[in-house]
Amino acid sequence: TAGWRSRRGRPYSWLMTDYAIKAEGLTKRFGAVTAVSGIDFTVPRGAVVGLLGGNGAGKTTTIAMLLGLLLPTAGRIAVLGADMATDRHAVLARMNFSSPYVDLPHRLTVRENLTVYAHLYGLAGVRRRIAELAEELDLARFLDRPSGNLSAGQKTRVALAKALLNRPEVLLLDEPTASLDPDTADRIRSGLERYRRESGAAVLLASHNMQE
Repeated sequence: TAGWRSRRGRPYSWLMTDYAIKAEGLTKRFGAVTAVSGIDFTVPRGAVVGLLGGNGAGKTTTIAMLLGLLLPTAGRIAVLGADMATDRHAVLARMNFSSPYVDLPHRLTVRENLTVYAHLYGLAGVRRRIAELAEELDLARFLDRPSGNLSAGQKTRVALAKALLNRPEVLLLDEPTASLDPDTADRIRSGLERYRRESGAAVLLASHNMQE
């Protein structure tokens, strides 16, 4: 009921919504610099929502707060009905993200990196899942190459494979087609749309590209 309250005293009515992501008054300051200023938004379950802004607009900072990697200076976030300030570990296994600004360990091969992350996510059938993603994202040619020896576009595709390993219900994508040629970018967008359609996942896509 509306009168019930969570253990931290916040109304359950705020958390119990049809939204995959809900942010209210989200703010992040680094000293005198305000990176994100009081934004409100929702991402419905099964929807793709674009977060559009130029370089330095605060997109990556917003995604980091949604993941619980950064604590907001003010505001609150709910993901899949969990308050990310107090209960994020209840839903982190149902989320994932991709960013060109986060490198995987360079000395491990692509296959080794994906295997490590698959075990961290507690996946069963790891080899089969990596083979599926290698086919979908055209990774087979460099699965056994050290990640540090990949081109920028190849790293982007590997980051997407890492993000899809656990079949997340919430997928946070920071510039998901960065450094990709137009044909590959189209293929990736089509693949992400197919994944959303088949899984019902919610996707938040951050980009500075209005056309995308």
